[in-house]
Amino acid sequence: MNLLWVVLLPLIGTLVPLFTERFGRNICTLSVALLPAWSLILVLMYAVDIFDGQAIRQTIEWIPAIGLDLSFRLDGLSLLFLLLILGIGLLVILYARYYLSAKDSMGQFFAYLILFMSAMVGIVISNNLIQLWMFWELTSISSFLLISFWSHKSEARKGARMALTVTGAGGLALLAGLLMIGNMVGSYDLDTVLASGDLIRSHAAYPVALVLVLLGAFTKSAQFPFHFWLPHAMSAPTPVSAYLHSATMVKAGIFLMARFYPALAGTDLWFMIVSLTGLITLLIGAYVALFKHDLKGLLAYSTISHLGLITLLLGLNSDLAAVAAVFHIINHAIFKASLFMAAGIIDHESGSRDMRKLNGLMKYMPYTATLAIVAALSMAGVPLLNGFLSKEMFFAETLNQSTLGSLSWMIPLLATVGAAFSVAYSLRFIHDVFFNGEPIDLPKTPKEPPRYMKVPVEILVALCLLVGIFPAYVVGDLLHVAASAVLTHDVPVHSLAIWHGLNIPLFMSFLAMVGGAIIYYNRRHLFQFQSQFDEPDAKNIFEGGVQSIVNASERIISALENGSLQRYMFLLLLFTLVMAGLPLLGLTQNIGTRTQIPLDGATVTGAVLLVLSAIATVIWYRRRFLALIFLSVVGLMVSLIFAKFSAPDLALTQLSVEIVTIILLLLALFFLPQSTQKESTNRRLSGDLLISGLLGCVIGTICFAMLTTPLDTISDFFLANSKTGGGGTNVVNVILVDFRGFDTLGEITVLGIAALGIFKLIAKMRIYMPVRDDAGRAWSNDPHPMMFEMVSQSLLPLAILVSVYIFLRGHNVPGGGFIAGLITAVAIIQQYIAHGVQWIKPRIKIDYQWLIAGGILIATTTGLGSWIFDEPFLSTWFDHFNLPWVGEFELASAMLFDLGVYLTVVGSVMLILANLGKLTTSERFEMKEND
Repeated sequence: MNLLWVVLLPLIGTLVPLFTERFGRNICTLSVALLPAWSLILVLMYAVDIFDGQAIRQTIEWIPAIGLDLSFRLDGLSLLFLLLILGIGLLVILYARYYLSAKDSMGQFFAYLILFMSAMVGIVISNNLIQLWMFWELTSISSFLLISFWSHKSEARKGARMALTVTGAGGLALLAGLLMIGNMVGSYDLDTVLASGDLIRSHAAYPVALVLVLLGAFTKSAQFPFHFWLPHAMSAPTPVSAYLHSATMVKAGIFLMARFYPALAGTDLWFMIVSLTGLITLLIGAYVALFKHDLKGLLAYSTISHLGLITLLLGLNSDLAAVAAVFHIINHAIFKASLFMAAGIIDHESGSRDMRKLNGLMKYMPYTATLAIVAALSMAGVPLLNGFLSKEMFFAETLNQSTLGSLSWMIPLLATVGAAFSVAYSLRFIHDVFFNGEPIDLPKTPKEPPRYMKVPVEILVALCLLVGIFPAYVVGDLLHVAASAVLTHDVPVHSLAIWHGLNIPLFMSFLAMVGGAIIYYNRRHLFQFQSQFDEPDAKNIFEGGVQSIVNASERIISALENGSLQRYMFLLLLFTLVMAGLPLLGLTQNIGTRTQIPLDGATVTGAVLLVLSAIATVIWYRRRFLALIFLSVVGLMVSLIFAKFSAPDLALTQLSVEIVTIILLLLALFFLPQSTQKESTNRRLSGDLLISGLLGCVIGTICFAMLTTPLDTISDFFLANSKTGGGGTNVVNVILVDFRGFDTLGEITVLGIAALGIFKLIAKMRIYMPVRDDAGRAWSNDPHPMMFEMVSQSLLPLAILVSVYIFLRGHNVPGGGFIAGLITAVAIIQQYIAHGVQWIKPRIKIDYQWLIAGGILIATTTGLGSWIFDEPFLSTWFDHFNLPWVGEFELASAMLFDLGVYLTVVGSVMLILANLGKLTTSERFEMKEND
């Protein structure tokens, strides 16, 4: 089974809830969970090989010529994160079924959630740097959708914008860092990068690349000074917080540091930046968490603190510290996800998250309280719970480091202080919520949640106990293979026993628990001390900063843009003139050694007509229809030039495009004045003439120098391989549908998007329709002359036949799907012009939007079909066959791709022209009246 399906199954699942929501909440939840569960089963099938010490790698060729492949890697670290992402994700799906209200769109929520899940899965199994980054950015986008799910709340919108801005900016820094690393190593393959650690660390650009990669990791994992976005993301629904902000998204930055540990770690710069950042984040998060009155706010800052703890471990110069970091990744995900779910239950069943009101809930919801207390004690690092084990390993590693030289003793001291505050805010969570008297002014009387809403919390709390009591049996093997993947060598000997005897780490744990209890008992003094300081609102500061940037941008735009298109064109051409003209000053000779083609009468005549038509267009531009006629002559002459100089495909394309363009401009001219007044002064005309003349001289010089200079081109390659590699003798068409098929797929996609955009703009247009020309004469009462109707109707089957002929022959002689599509579109639009929309509507019942979608789908499916035969995307298959009475003929898969091009072109052109033509019909007036 291909690793690609581990990503694709959840990704396909993003569409499922949109269709199953109508069948009820239970069916929707079940259908959503099926594909991620299937993906988890596939991962578990690979787990046996991973535990045997193997690393599974699979590559699917995408664009091998430029080194772009879909490359996947499943090792111990990937396995650990996949179990967290898919396992906790399935629990969150069940939890969200009961958490979301009837007013919330469950289908939309699950679609966003599964999209995020797919992105995270893609990150952890990507074996290509660029592919990893693409999934990385997808997590930022999908988390933005999840955080802003309750978009009617201002804090949700602002929190989502803040998260997207910070993590998106970090993503750009990460991209730059990954590109630099790929350039250092000479490959974007992750295996190559991880094996080239010495080369990277010795490179002069290593410090810059390291800082850029760490910026991406720190912003995603809310490390100081980028920690401010995470608490404001708590405006998301609690299932989002339990998933994104404890187990997955914020762990993406941790995963990145762990994944690149073999390549980037091992230097003083790494240890200094990562360890100090982690230590500061650990302390700030732990301290601020104590003063938060909002349940999720406390958990958010505790998450920041624990992420800082893991970062600090990754920054210590010790293999065992990396093992401890991996262990705490597991433990933190388990107890923090359960705590967020418990907080969501409390909010769901009491109507509040304010700990000043939530008192004595043990009396009203004892079962939930017990689960939450166990999870909170695990967060505090109490023995016999999983949090205690990894925190004790953390204490041990802070003792065995020399990061700060002679001041290194400060790190274990500050780590103990941070752990003490962790105990203090955990005690506050337990005491203030579940004990401490009776509830105060709650919106509703608290009660236990529905039975199955507690199941995810029960499973996670049970894991807290199982890992805490039987760590070696429950997670020992998983920890070993995950740590092996981080270190890329044998894992040092370590013990997961509950008891290691009386030692300093145990004493530090004892001090942290006693110190935390003392801090909580004397919290009143701390609260009084903290009240002296104004608490900065990161949300307002961020929004103010964004608004300042917007205001500055508006001032700059106002200074540059005065609404004059002529001024914009002048500045653009002036810039082009300077940039293109200055290098020519150093060119001593502009005539190359290439033999020039002799002039003949036809060429001179065509050139003169082309020049005169262009000049006439400029002179009579105020008479729009006359200018359009001269412009059409320019297009015709260009088509003839292509034909003369052996470019028949270009000639056919140019001619077809010219016809479509003229029709488009004619439709547009109907709504524009037939002529315009002279607006430019003689002075401005002189300036325009000067710059256009100079630019013409510069461009002419460049063209002449290029045409007379012998150049090495790639045309010989295409000429030699067109038949053997693509199965066609028409080199232009073979390039479009085979050698550069990916470009063509992108172009028709852009064409389809542009057509849909124009269609939407046209649909909203409310424009004045003139009834007289510029001379005051009324338009003809017979807009559809009978002669035109009969001729156009007779030409339609002939034009369709020609387009089919052009399409079928395009692989070997001039033609192809693009030209055929234009011919078909012209034939159909001619019927609109000749007969009118009302006559066409009952006869041509084609939805051009679906035609565009179908064309792009056929072209894409043709490319994906090559994967079935283990060939790169869009690889062409062709063969020759013989049939009686027919003889030999060729079949090529490129014809299906060309069919997609054909349908997209027809749909795009017709969607624009037909709907623009509707602006002149009575149907338009009916639409206005209905509006």
